[in-house]
Amino acid sequence: MAMWKQLSLSVVVLIAALIGSAALLPAANLALRGVGLGPVLDLVGLAAPEAESAEGGGRAAGAAPMVVARAPGEARIADRVAAIGDGQAIRAVTVLPETPGRVTEVLVQSGQRVQEGDVLLRLDSEAETIALERARLMQDDARAALERLQQLQGSGASTAVQLREAELALRQAELEVRQAEFDLSLREIRAPVAGWIGILNAEVGAQVTTTTEIADIDDRSVLLVDFRLPERMVGRIAPGDPVTAEALAGGLGSITGVVSAVDNRVDLTSRTLRVQARLENGDDRLRAGMSFAISVDLPGEPAPAVDPLSVQWSRDGAFVWVVRDGAAERLSVRILQRSETAVMVEADFLPGDLVIVEGVQAVRPGAPVEVRGEAATAGASEGAVTPAKL
Repeated sequence: MAMWKQLSLSVVVLIAALIGSAALLPAANLALRGVGLGPVLDLVGLAAPEAESAEGGGRAAGAAPMVVARAPGEARIADRVAAIGDGQAIRAVTVLPETPGRVTEVLVQSGQRVQEGDVLLRLDSEAETIALERARLMQDDARAALERLQQLQGSGASTAVQLREAELALRQAELEVRQAEFDLSLREIRAPVAGWIGILNAEVGAQVTTTTEIADIDDRSVLLVDFRLPERMVGRIAPGDPVTAEALAGGLGSITGVVSAVDNRVDLTSRTLRVQARLENGDDRLRAGMSFAISVDLPGEPAPAVDPLSVQWSRDGAFVWVVRDGAAERLSVRILQRSETAVMVEADFLPGDLVIVEGVQAVRPGAPVEVRGEAATAGASEGAVTPAKL
C-alpha cells in the first residue's frame, strides 16, 4: 500500500477515535473544543457538555460541589481514674475462746457456712456443771428458808430483820446460779456473726487459751474495697457514684459497684483520698483479700463533638472543613477524646458553623459549596464519649 494511503487511513482512525472519546467522555469533549475542534464536533452532532447538562437538568460544569454538613454537637469529656484496691468482707471476725480449756467436741467443718449463734466447738465443762448444780442447791435452800420465815411471821415467831436477811440470801443464791450458768455457757464457743468459716485451728483434745485463734468467719455477701484516689478528686466523688471493678486474678469479668464511703481527710504523706466501694457478691465468686482494679468515670468539662468522618489530617495536624457564609474554610482542631461515634475537639467554632462530613474531597479553601440534607442537624448526640484512661 502506498505511503499516502497508510497516512490517510491513520488520520481517519485517529479522527474516529477522538470523536468516539468525545461522545463517551464529556471531559474529552471539552478538551477537543479547547484545541479548536469544536466546529468538527458540532458538525458530527456532538453538543457541548454545558448545553447537554443544562437541557438534562444536571449541574453545570464549574458549579459549587455538594456536601453534607452538620452543626457540631456538644459532649462532656469523660474523666476516668483508676486505682488498685483490696477487698474485705462486710463483716469479718476472728473467733477466740473467752476462757481456757480442752476441746471436747468440734461441731463444724472448715469452709462451712454458719449462722449467728451456732455452736462451733465445746470445751470440757465438768467443773462448771458441778458449780451450777451447787448454786442451784443453795438457791433451793435459801428459798425454803424464806418461805418458813414468812409462815412464822404471822405468829410473831420471826422478826422483820430475819425476814430481810432471808430475802437477801435468796437473792444472793439466785445470782450465784446466774454466774454458774454464765460460766458454763462460756464452755461453748459460738459464731458471733453469720458467714463462712475459715480453716479451723482446733481439734478434739487440743488445749486452747484466750489468745488461741479458733477460726475466721467472713460474711462475704458484700465486699468492701478500699482504694485511694488523687486529692484532685476531692469534691468530685461522693457515696453512690458508680464504679467498675475487675479482679486482678482475672476470669471474673467486670463487676459493677458503688462508692459506699469517702474519707473526711486527705492523707498528708501520699496526698491521696481514701475511698471505699461496695461490691455485691450474691453468687459468692469473690473472696476477702482479693485485689481489684477500680475504675471511676466522672463527667468532665463540655467540649464540641464532631463526626469522626469529618476529621482530616495534614502535616500541620488535624483539621475539619466548615461552611461559613456558603464557602468552605479549613479549621484546625485539637482532638481531646474520640470514639466510634464522636470526636471531641478543641476548635474556634463560630455560631452557625457547619462541619462538612461528606464531600470533603471536592472542597477547596474559600470555594463555595452547596449543603444538602438537614444541614443544621447535630451530628453527635450530647453526652460523654468513651473515656480515655488517665
